[in-house]
Amino acid sequence: MILEIIKAIVLGIIEGLTEFLPVSSTGHLILINEWIHFSVSFTKMFDIVIQLGAILAVVVFFWNKLWPFGREEAVKKEIFTVWKKTIVGVIPAIIIGGLLGSFIEAKLFNPYVVAAALVVGGIILIWIEKKKERLVHFDSVASIPWLTAFYIGLIQCLSMVPGTSRAAATIIGALILGASRSVAVEFSFFLAIPTMVAASAYSLLKHGFSLSGSEAVLLFIGFVAAFLVAFFVIRFLMKYIKSHDFRPFGYYRIVLGIVVLIYFLIKVL
Repeated sequence: MILEIIKAIVLGIIEGLTEFLPVSSTGHLILINEWIHFSVSFTKMFDIVIQLGAILAVVVFFWNKLWPFGREEAVKKEIFTVWKKTIVGVIPAIIIGGLLGSFIEAKLFNPYVVAAALVVGGIILIWIEKKKERLVHFDSVASIPWLTAFYIGLIQCLSMVPGTSRAAATIIGALILGASRSVAVEFSFFLAIPTMVAASAYSLLKHGFSLSGSEAVLLFIGFVAAFLVAFFVIRFLMKYIKSHDFRPFGYYRIVLGIVVLIYFLIKVL
């Protein structure tokens, strides 16, 4: 049981570290699962539940920007506007995920697609940041136009391709469409809440929720680990973007993609 607890902690830490950075949690988990994993059925449920731990970290960190009740009327109105635009942004993922989710899981979930998506996403991040001039039109999530919020959500759907990274897709989409770095990151966090809750609910319904006592303990441990690490990652990223750009993450993605590709090519050979 001690070994299983260590596995739960490690996987929770990996989830918390990678879910909200534009580096692809899938790319990391596909490697770490080569050495650390549970049974096939429990692994799927475990991955879902620890994602919810990371989502809770977003809610706690941004509580003042997400909870409208008991606030001044102007603040309340702005928070409701943020939620409405977040819902608009998540509509494409719900529709496209419902239509293509099973196909993507069956056909695209392999290390070669993950490696390619990591490298391509890294190149795009570097390209965006190297552009000498990038017009910023929106300096708050509430100021993002409704249609732009929908377009960002549409771009987020690219993250259904394993290795793309939901955070990277939304951040890249928001930057291209005129958001500042801080707004791009914040909107990425806000979009994560309904997107990942919906995806988690769908997966739990699909795979069931039958647990033994020891599995419930492991889920709780992984959930807490993911929550704690994700909270500090969110805090780090919000400070980081005030004086840095995303190029280091782009280079990291390219290196990780090459490592994933080489590892699985060697394994096949």
